[in-house]
Amino acid sequence: MKNPLLFAIALAAVAALSVVPAAAQDAAAPASAMPAPMPTVGQTAPEFSLPSQDGTNISLDQYHGKWVVLYFYPRDMTTGCTIEAHNFQNAQSQFDAKNAVILGVSVDSADSHKQFCAKDGLTFHLLSDTGHTVVSAYGSLGNFNGVSIANRNTFLIDPNGKIAQVWTKVDPRTAASTVLDAIPGGTPPASPTGMSGSVQPN
Repeated sequence: MKNPLLFAIALAAVAALSVVPAAAQDAAAPASAMPAPMPTVGQTAPEFSLPSQDGTNISLDQYHGKWVVLYFYPRDMTTGCTIEAHNFQNAQSQFDAKNAVILGVSVDSADSHKQFCAKDGLTFHLLSDTGHTVVSAYGSLGNFNGVSIANRNTFLIDPNGKIAQVWTKVDPRTAASTVLDAIPGGTPPASPTGMSGSVQPN
């Protein structure tokens, strides 16, 4: 009678050892999968360093003392993203006059950004976040039909590295002029022209 009892105890011990690691992993999984909250006005902007279309790494800290327009967009060379990029490009000199730099971010590759810039004459930096680290840090990781994208959100970062203003689900037709208006100094932006109708956030 002793042998069957010992055998049953041994089986129970093995089963317990196999269950504990799995349970520990299950308990840890929700914490690691939790998305980062979106930074709010007054908070220090999350640091980042990402490759741009020309192959150079661009970091937030290199623009200390300047206003930084950090705008997230879904996809290179799509309708809404092209309109938004053109409007930022057309207002480039006005952003320069306000001591502001424009940085666009999506989950596209640096090569895709290079093609986008060449095709549409974009001269400001587009940053590639294929690992979704910065998009996630700014609470802007989205999903479209099962594909990860950056949601169309914009953050204005002041010269001291603090979040000055946040816009979510922005209209690509008016994003550039809206942000430009929010930066003190310089000359007021011209009203956008030739933009009519509904634009989907592609």
